[in-house]
Amino acid sequence: MEEKFESWAIVELFGHQKIAGKCTEQNIAGANMLRIDVPETDKSPAFTRLFGHSAIYSINPVTEEAATHWAKMLQVAPLQIWDVREFIEKNKLSLTSGKDRADEDNEC
Repeated sequence: MEEKFESWAIVELFGHQKIAGKCTEQNIAGANMLRIDVPETDKSPAFTRLFGHSAIYSINPVTEEAATHWAKMLQVAPLQIWDVREFIEKNKLSLTSGKDRADEDNEC
């Protein structure tokens, strides 16, 4: 029987990114992925990210305390949904055409 990977770690990703948390192996759609459960920090709730092997540069096993410390230091945030309608409404943006904006600029 093959042993499943499970460890607290600091994971270095291609693109000069790092993430820290509890790492386990998870099979998704027939492919093994690295699941990282990032602990809650002062600035971010706990969240989970999954990475394929080709996204990983290195896995550095550490203690739970070290991984939690690095999770705070790295300040990696969970993915957020971005809605253009909400952005426009929140920022009170007008959906006028470029011509209308040019006319408004010339009125000053």
